[in-house]
Amino acid sequence: MLGEICLYTFIIIILTGVWLTLFFKPSMGEVIYEGQYLPLRGIQMSEAYRSTVNISFDIRGGLLMRQIHHWSAIVFVAAMLVHMMRVFFTGAFRKPREINWLFGAGLLILGMFDGFMGYSLPDDLLSGTGIRFMEGAILAVPIVGTYLMFFLFGSQFPGVDIVPRLFTVHVLLIPGIMLGLLVAHLILVFYHKHTQFSGPGRTEQNVVGMPLMPVYMAKAGGFFFLVFGVVAVMSAIATVNPIWLYGPYRPDQVTTDAQPDWYMGFSEGLIRIMPGWEIGLWGHTLNLGVFVPLMIFPMVLVAVWGYPFVEAWITGDRGEHHIADRPRNAPVRTAFGAAWVGLYLLLLAGGGNDLLATHFELSINTITNVVRVGFFVVPVVVFVITKRWCLGLQRRDKEKVLHGRETGVINRLQHGEFVEVHAPLPQERLYTLTSHAQPQPIELPAEVDENGVARKAGLFTRLRAQLSRGFYGQGSQIAKPTAEEHEEITSGHSHH
Repeated sequence: MLGEICLYTFIIIILTGVWLTLFFKPSMGEVIYEGQYLPLRGIQMSEAYRSTVNISFDIRGGLLMRQIHHWSAIVFVAAMLVHMMRVFFTGAFRKPREINWLFGAGLLILGMFDGFMGYSLPDDLLSGTGIRFMEGAILAVPIVGTYLMFFLFGSQFPGVDIVPRLFTVHVLLIPGIMLGLLVAHLILVFYHKHTQFSGPGRTEQNVVGMPLMPVYMAKAGGFFFLVFGVVAVMSAIATVNPIWLYGPYRPDQVTTDAQPDWYMGFSEGLIRIMPGWEIGLWGHTLNLGVFVPLMIFPMVLVAVWGYPFVEAWITGDRGEHHIADRPRNAPVRTAFGAAWVGLYLLLLAGGGNDLLATHFELSINTITNVVRVGFFVVPVVVFVITKRWCLGLQRRDKEKVLHGRETGVINRLQHGEFVEVHAPLPQERLYTLTSHAQPQPIELPAEVDENGVARKAGLFTRLRAQLSRGFYGQGSQIAKPTAEEHEEITSGHSHH
């Protein structure tokens, strides 16, 4: 369902984007506004801003189309993120779907950047503040930062070329790349089929579900109109990006409480919590306060793209997987994902530290310092809690398999003891709780080979074995109940 929401919102974005392109003028030429919105009459502004205001107030249905386009982009990125999280937590990225994971991650990143460019096009005061933020980040790149800035803007900020260039990239380049990735993604999904959770009759060689035609296609068509309707209702009742309230962009002004769309909030959080460190080298200033957060972003991208291959290397798992994991049965992976989500939400809060300070009457410095400490503490705490939670759920599953489910019926035995009656689980449920694989950690080779010659393990071999013990060793998974244990419990040796 999440993948379908991504696909349908992307289609809505394309349809509304084509309509908006017919009326938007990607020009920074200065004009005087003489339209219907009285508070802006007589004010000098760019043609891009004037055309956006005209779309909102002078063109029938224009404001609704703008709102649908923007809300679709927000829902698209949100659905993509949740979809990627579902794939990660269930292990659906494993062989043979590593390439599809790369495509999905690429679509998510491109969607975020295209969304940023999209709400930067109107040339209002809020979008101009975001572009100024981007310019500062580019200038922080050592040696080539100034060249990159002039290449992008064509002159000193703000110049007259940034909006036309963003328009070309936003409308042609990135959507074209995304469309190609989306088609490739769907082809691989059709070829590999969807993953499925373990259950009776479900194996690594089959797929249990409804046929594509006509059942799935009929449901998919109805779901598209449902998604379109929900987005349209959201757009009609909840205003997003009211550019007429911000006014045209001026480099000497900034919008009060300026915030980006939620999916770019973490980047602002990184910048805001980083101390303003600077280093002077040979007459040049290295702005670490911006450059370090800027470098964290590509590092995160590399980690996201490379995780399937790293996990396969650590665990030594080279087999194909079409049965999805329950997150509790992969505690370390689930804990890593939860730690990342916790860090993301923390940085999102850090990006809005000024709003938190004003709305809750707190000190902005206190909030910033708390987020700085949390940057190192929160992922560790979330990792530990999530791992223990998963292990606790595994123990509960084992208890259910051995003793059955609680019925709420209390019996009193002849010697006065009270016991609760447990009902055995059905075979289907037993299969679901016990069919998952439990790999063993990779062991280091023997220190001496069969000829008595000392064998020294390399650094990467020792590292791999250590990480493998962290994934599958003692304390990282609860052993499944054996058939003998289940037979002993259910044969009458237990008072339950």
